[in-house]
Amino acid sequence: MKDSNYLKEMNARSLWHPMAHPADSLANPPTIVTGAKGVRITDVDGHEVVDGVGGLWNVNLGFSCQPIKDAIAAQLDRLPYYSIFRGTTNDAVIQLAEELRDFFEPDGLTRAFYTSGGSDSVETALRLARQYHKVRGEAARTKFLSLKKGYHGTHFGGASVNGNANFRTQYEPLLAGCHHIPAPYTYRNPFDETDPAKLAQKCLSALEDEIAFQGAGTIAAFIMEPTLGAGGVIPPHESFMPGVREICSKHGILLIADEVITAFGRTGSWTGSRHWGVQPDLMCTAKAITNGYFPFGAVMIAEHVAEVFESDESGRAAIGHGYTYSGHPVGAAAALACLTETLKLNVPQNAAARGKQLHQGLLKLQDKYEVIGDVRGGHGLMLALELVSDRATKAAIDKKTINTVQEVAYRSGAMVRVSGPNIILSPPLVLTEADAQVILDALDAGLAAATA
Repeated sequence: MKDSNYLKEMNARSLWHPMAHPADSLANPPTIVTGAKGVRITDVDGHEVVDGVGGLWNVNLGFSCQPIKDAIAAQLDRLPYYSIFRGTTNDAVIQLAEELRDFFEPDGLTRAFYTSGGSDSVETALRLARQYHKVRGEAARTKFLSLKKGYHGTHFGGASVNGNANFRTQYEPLLAGCHHIPAPYTYRNPFDETDPAKLAQKCLSALEDEIAFQGAGTIAAFIMEPTLGAGGVIPPHESFMPGVREICSKHGILLIADEVITAFGRTGSWTGSRHWGVQPDLMCTAKAITNGYFPFGAVMIAEHVAEVFESDESGRAAIGHGYTYSGHPVGAAAALACLTETLKLNVPQNAAARGKQLHQGLLKLQDKYEVIGDVRGGHGLMLALELVSDRATKAAIDKKTINTVQEVAYRSGAMVRVSGPNIILSPPLVLTEADAQVILDALDAGLAAATA
C-alpha cells in the first residue's frame, strides 16, 4: 500500500467518484477510509469514527462479521465462479434459494432471481413485470408508476422510475411510459397537508387518478420503497402501502417493493413490506443480503407470479435476461452466512430500539437548533434531518452550512451522510446504545459549529 501522502495527492487524479462532480472531488478530496472494525471506520490519518452511514445502507452486521468472511474464503477455494445461465448451476445458489424462500414466506415470495446488486434487481423486476403481462396476453401493460422522491438505482429503467431530478435530467430522454405521483412527504407536498393520514389518502387518490388517466390496461407495475430512503428517509403513514396494494390488486397492476435498503431488518421488521402488513408481487433486494461484503442481489417473486411463468407453454416466459454474475457462488455463500447471522442476532429488535433512541435524540436537537426544519424516522435505523435556512418559509439551506455540520460531526466522532438538504443516518443494525449517543453528540457539535 502506498503511503498516506501519496494517497491524498492522487485521491481523485485518476478516478471519478459516483454521485459527485469530478472537479469537486479534486477540489475537496474525499475521506480515505483504510480500515474498519465493528461499527467503526478508520481513515488514512488514523482517525476512528462511528459509521452512521453503514457503508451505504448495507453493512447491517458491522465490519467484523467473521462467519461471512470465512464463507467467502472457503467458497473461493471450492468454486470461485461459474455461470448459472441455462444448463449449469452451483450448490450455493440452490441452497440460498431455499433459505430465502423460508425467510420471505411471510411476504408470499417463493422464487429468487439473482442479480449483482440493487440497480440490477430493479431492472430485473421491471422487465419481469412487463413479461408477466405479455405471457398472460396483456401486452399493452408496459407503463410503470412510482413515487416522486423515490430512488430506484441508476440503470436506465431505475432512473426512469426514480422520482428525483438529480438522477434523471442529465440522462434524458429516459424510458418512455414512466409516471410519478406525489410522495406521502408531510414536510413538503403539493397538497400542503401536514396530517400523515390525510396526506396518505390524498396520495392514494392521486394514484387512482393517474391510473384512470393512463388506463389501467396499459400499466405493468407500481414500484415503491416501503420507506423512501435516499430521497430523504420518508416513512409513509401506516395506511399508505396497504392502500397501494389494494389499488394495484383492483386494477391488475403488479406491486414491486424496492427493498434494496429495507429488507433484512432495517425498519425494525424483517422486511419493509412486512412492516406495513403488505405482500408485494415482486421484491428487489441487495445491499444487506451479504452485509456489503460481496456485490449480490435477488429479486424475490410471489407464487402466483411464478405460476404464470412456469405454466406457460407458448415460449413467451423464457427469460432473456441475466448478468454474468447472477448467482455468483461466492456471493451466494456470503449471503447464506449473512442470513444465518442476521437471524441469529435478531437484528430488527436492536434496529427498532436504537432507531427509537436516535429519533428521540434528533427531536431534542430540533428543539435546540432552528436550522433543523424536519426530523424523520421512528421506524428502525433509517433517519434524517432536513436543514433549512428559515423554518417559517422552509427555505433551503446553503451547501456550506450543511457541509460544516458533516465535517465537524466527523471530527467529533461520527460519519454522517449529506444528501441535498438532508443529513441521513443509516448505521449498522448492531449499533449499541453508546454508539448511538456518539452519533448524536457528534451531530450536536456539528450543528453548533454550523450555526455559531
